[in-house]
Amino acid sequence: MQPKEQRMNVVASDLVSNTQTCHHDIKVSCSNCRLGSLCLPIAVSAQDIDQIDSIVLRSRPIDKGQNLFSQGEKFKSVFAVRSGAFKTYSLSSSGKEQINGFYLPGEIFGMDGISDFSHASSAVALDRSAVCEIPYDSLGQLSSKLPSLQRHFMQLMSQEIANDQKLISLLGKNSADERIASLILSLSARNARRKFSATEFNLPMSRTDIANYLGLTIETVSRIFSKFSKAGVMDIQNKEIKILDMSRIRNIAGIE
Repeated sequence: MQPKEQRMNVVASDLVSNTQTCHHDIKVSCSNCRLGSLCLPIAVSAQDIDQIDSIVLRSRPIDKGQNLFSQGEKFKSVFAVRSGAFKTYSLSSSGKEQINGFYLPGEIFGMDGISDFSHASSAVALDRSAVCEIPYDSLGQLSSKLPSLQRHFMQLMSQEIANDQKLISLLGKNSADERIASLILSLSARNARRKFSATEFNLPMSRTDIANYLGLTIETVSRIFSKFSKAGVMDIQNKEIKILDMSRIRNIAGIE
């Protein structure tokens, strides 16, 4: 096991790499953003990427805890996380919050409003974050000119539906251990797609958010984290995660 100071240096190195290449800089364009291969630009050729760049709106950073959009608000745009992280959540008639998902740099969200042009959830920044806003009307017009972009956007919506189905299955059938292991593996894979470490990363969300998302209590989340740590599956220091035995955590999650 690495000393805590060394672990902190590894995490800090990842964060420095992230902030130097994209971070909150509103001057970064689709053509020079290192996250371009993860969101919409992957669908178009180099000569067409300027057309996407022309419709993207880049706002100033959003502070931790600030809403990007709210449930019931008129749908106008989809968003790509440029830096930081977001959670989406909906409120029941009694005011109870249910977290629907977490979004990391390079990932697109906000598509919940497409069906009736009203957001079915709210989105809040989990840290100081920045987004690329893609107006839906402009995206639709551009997609008609770039069939590859239209296909890619349909794939993104399909993936969103698949993720919702996976969450329903996860909450309906899996044990608490399986739910937490599955979430850790999901974050691992998503970090790997961003060319970061698949085994060492920071959790963008709190224990409370994890419990809400997975339908567990905070006490259960803390107990299972401690259990995984004692079993040598993961090293956990606050929000710092180091997967020590990938095969075992995949086994716990029920993945062959």
